Amino acid sequence: MTEFSGLGLIEPLLRAVAEEGYQTATPIQAGAIPVLLEGRDVLGLAQTGTGKTAAFTLPILQRLFQNKKRVQAKAPRTLILTPTRELALQIGESFRTYGRHLPIRRTVIHGGVGQSPQVAALARGTDVLVATPGRLLDLMAQKQCVLDQVEIFVLDEADRMLDMGFIRDVRKVVAVLPKQRQTLLFSATMPEGVVELAHSILTDAERIEVAPQSTTVERIAQRVLFVDRADKRRLLADLLQDGAMGRTIVFARTKHGADRIADHLKKAGVAADAIHGDKSQSARVRALESFRSGDLKALVATDIAARGIDIDGITHVINFDLPNEPESYVHRIGRTARAGTDGSAVSFCDAEEVAYLKAIEKTIRQPVPADHDHPYHASVVAAIHASSAKPPKPAPKQPRPGRGQPQQAGGNKPQGQKPQAPKAHGAKPPVPQGARVAGATGDQPLKAKVSANQQNRHNRRPAPHGGQPGGNKRSAA
Repeated sequence: MTEFSGLGLIEPLLRAVAEEGYQTATPIQAGAIPVLLEGRDVLGLAQTGTGKTAAFTLPILQRLFQNKKRVQAKAPRTLILTPTRELALQIGESFRTYGRHLPIRRTVIHGGVGQSPQVAALARGTDVLVATPGRLLDLMAQKQCVLDQVEIFVLDEADRMLDMGFIRDVRKVVAVLPKQRQTLLFSATMPEGVVELAHSILTDAERIEVAPQSTTVERIAQRVLFVDRADKRRLLADLLQDGAMGRTIVFARTKHGADRIADHLKKAGVAADAIHGDKSQSARVRALESFRSGDLKALVATDIAARGIDIDGITHVINFDLPNEPESYVHRIGRTARAGTDGSAVSFCDAEEVAYLKAIEKTIRQPVPADHDHPYHASVVAAIHASSAKPPKPAPKQPRPGRGQPQQAGGNKPQGQKPQAPKAHGAKPPVPQGARVAGATGDQPLKAKVSANQQNRHNRRPAPHGGQPGGNKRSAA
């Protein structure tokens, strides 16, 4: 065990750490802090909830303080790029907590809120900028933020950046950073894309890995419940009615699914709310604060929204939907068993998710214990999982036409195929709904009517009275 006092940190930082009740550093902190204080690049690999944020926050604060410079307007000295708003806010709070005894300015920018306060903060000058990629690029395009003075660059949750499609944004940001800088890349897993990214942005980096990649935290008790999809919500409500279930995060695959689950729990008498990307930032903050204060027993979240949740006392994680990427399972269950506590992870598995479960078990290198002792146990699903045969793949969902938009002639046929006219003798071919256009006569061929309909399918304004044949054609003016 390594004490913080033995890591070379200055007194104001040690005092702030002690005020938070910490004396012993975690393995990632003990490994990264001395190396970062030397100014070296670092590739840090550690599970969620192992103290990665403090591992880079403390040495960055010390280096900025010891190398004092007057901050310039719109030009931060340190840039920390992170995938979600919640994680950005969490990192900003970490800098406030540990830097309370140092004159270090910090600013957090992210989408979902107005940019005016963020622009004003950048104009005053900041030592540390914590940002999500989209809002950062917006402000850079507006000349409200320049990165030519960045001395330290941190890419946090690099694997999530790849999963969420931020890799191009990351490369745009890296391209304008000074060549002479210290770079830190942190990730819980190391997929091939992260390896390539690390090689492109790190220079002679020290690799610090404190746990095997993609393995689960040993303090988390895991179990899987086989259940038919139709019974999932009832099973969830029954579990959360149990007094032994404390503060719980429920993971859903989609935003609409999260809303439906939260509504079902409310009707069942469970205090719950949903958090996802379609929620306003104020609604997300309000839900998190209610969850943190204990007013909510369950928070239903999608993977993206839950990425930055760092709340003490989460006793259970429930995978209502199993993730289709096994690495996401590790991130999800890592929301519990934080700060040395124990936790429990419960996963629901229906017939279409057996393949996901087997991929998870292969990734974490161990089977997830099955719990058959519940009223909604699906023996057929359990048998599929126990079978050595390859489980069926989930059936792809057919896209439905948008509200108010008719299906194209020809139904589900590929675009470019002509619709087949009916072969009944003496019968006129039916005109698709909405295909009749202003001024068209009954003697016009079906092909012309369909073409006119497709041309004007997004223009639903009525034609002017007294229109002439061919009146849908607009003048050049």
